Amino acid sequence: MKISGLFRRILIALAATVVIVWFYPHPESNRFVYQEGRPWNYAKLIAPFDIPVHADSATILAARDTLAARFVPIYEVNQLIIDTIVSRLPEPQSQLARRLGAELRRVYASGVVDISTKDQISSGSLPHIRILEKNVLSEMSTSGLTSPRDAYLYLDSTIRDTALHQYFARAGLQNLLLPNYTRNETESRRHYEYDYLTLTADRGIILQGQTIIDKGAIITGQDFTNLRTYEELMAERHTSEQQSVLLRWLGQLLYVALILSTLLLYFYFFVPEIFNNIRALVFSYLLVTVFFLAAVGLNYFVSTGIYMAPMMIVPILMLVFFDGRTALFVLGALTLICAGVTAFALEFIFLQFCAGCAAVYSLRELSRRAQLLRTSLLVAIAYMGAYIALELLMNGSVEGMTKTMFIFLAINAALTSMAYVFMFLVERIFGFISVVTLVELADINNPLLLRLSNECPGTFQHSIAVSNLASDAASRIGANLQLVRAGALYHDIGKLNNPAFFTENQHGVNPHDALPPERSASIVIAHVTDGLKLAEKASLPEVIRSFISEHHGAGMAKYFYITACSKSPDGKVDKAPFTYPGPNPRSRETSVLMMADGVEAASRSLKEHTREAITDLVNKIIDSQIADGLHNESTLSFRDVAVIKEAFIKRLMTIYHSRIAYPTAKTAETPAADSGPDGQ
Repeated sequence: MKISGLFRRILIALAATVVIVWFYPHPESNRFVYQEGRPWNYAKLIAPFDIPVHADSATILAARDTLAARFVPIYEVNQLIIDTIVSRLPEPQSQLARRLGAELRRVYASGVVDISTKDQISSGSLPHIRILEKNVLSEMSTSGLTSPRDAYLYLDSTIRDTALHQYFARAGLQNLLLPNYTRNETESRRHYEYDYLTLTADRGIILQGQTIIDKGAIITGQDFTNLRTYEELMAERHTSEQQSVLLRWLGQLLYVALILSTLLLYFYFFVPEIFNNIRALVFSYLLVTVFFLAAVGLNYFVSTGIYMAPMMIVPILMLVFFDGRTALFVLGALTLICAGVTAFALEFIFLQFCAGCAAVYSLRELSRRAQLLRTSLLVAIAYMGAYIALELLMNGSVEGMTKTMFIFLAINAALTSMAYVFMFLVERIFGFISVVTLVELADINNPLLLRLSNECPGTFQHSIAVSNLASDAASRIGANLQLVRAGALYHDIGKLNNPAFFTENQHGVNPHDALPPERSASIVIAHVTDGLKLAEKASLPEVIRSFISEHHGAGMAKYFYITACSKSPDGKVDKAPFTYPGPNPRSRETSVLMMADGVEAASRSLKEHTREAITDLVNKIIDSQIADGLHNESTLSFRDVAVIKEAFIKRLMTIYHSRIAYPTAKTAETPAADSGPDGQ
């Protein structure tokens, strides 16, 4: 292979790697989805570092309620407020002022507070207050405290002396009275916060390596808080440690690159038909990339949604268009890539392995689309069985199983049946062909084959004989049996344009007798190009068209060439007009068809059908094709050729078996019969 070709293949793998890593969930975006009171659906979570155990929301709420009910606010006593009030009385040096001041001092000795505090006292929500005096706190009852308004009303009702009461009314005390017990907001807030922190202090530490939460455990309020703390600390670490983030990116790149490189090497060593076919290689990597993105997308929007991703479509498509071994290998690559997304990689890998084996084993011979429904059922059974087995293995009970997981796996299996839609799209986009399509094409009720049987019955019978001969040989060498059978049925459809010019359709009159060899050769050779036109009009797949174009390769119409040479004065004739357009067979299947076509046509001219005659004919036809270089571009081995020859010989011996002469009883009334029943 040229360096440029190898580079293109490496570039395909590299492009898939870049796309996958770009959409890979990175550490800073990796978050769990969970709810308090619901089971923990992820694997057992181990602390990667020490995690403080903060108080849970219930504890915090209880602490807030407790403080609100029990907190005793802090007040200060202003001893000078009464002197200030007395100094503002009218005529403060008078006898009446001194008498009223004495009454005020008696009232203020019990304590005066603001209106809001008095309302709390009256409602019973503030039975005590704390007094801060010289940095010393002392607690007192609020039963004796009053408000400025109540103090005014009290004095108004208790002063009996007329002159003093008139002075009281003239003094306007309602505007002078102020609380002497005032709330110290700063100290109250400080003590409140201290009490709150005391009630909500950390409960301890989850040490590195200890379990944060077990799989399947019901998430309590404390578990919920621990998980939030874990996520916050993880986010802080990834934000502050940029080097760690870059290294994780690099690790993801190397992880994905190694998996996809291994896949490329697998194609190179074991599946060259994929490695050497750019379209097949692009399809394989595109399949892995698309289903990875689908899995990541589901996991992003739905907790553990990756289990709903119908990943079994991948091995089904690879099996349909290639082989089962490749299907499992590609699924393995996809599974390992997706496992890095999940928090429980071992469980995920095991589930996909079991389901993948069920899908591949159930579709060894896919010939009907209804088989996909059976496969979906088997995939569902495999998923459920694997899930139950894992739960029993890891937890020793079924208590950790969740209804959600069973639903997700059932959805996954149901979506697997959509492989039929993907098969149709792949056939249209990449030009591949599935076994199901080949079986449908090989149906003799297909319009093109029906037309061939009606208009060219001889060619139709020849095509069926070649199909049987070639498919028998293909099965023996491990070639695509269904492809050979379908291709053989269509290889001569070009003869529909001029059926009378081909021996198998003639009835005693040969129109070539009246034509020069060159003209006869052009008509015969044209059945290849005519067949390709008909195939294109009928929208036959490209792989079927290759049987039409390659079944004669670049060989010659030797009968007409030899005839032309015999008529030439010097015995020399240009070979170009007698040469088929080609190309030569480029696959094992088209090579088998060329051999079967030549052998079947020549076998009709045999006078004796003994084993020796048939063996000589098969060897002569096939060896002649090989000598002419018609199979040089095919991947057939010498062993394959030997197996094909033997298959042809046995098949022809069966077709041209010796007939048994049946004796008949002679009577006077009945003459002897000359053949057996059913024309044998």
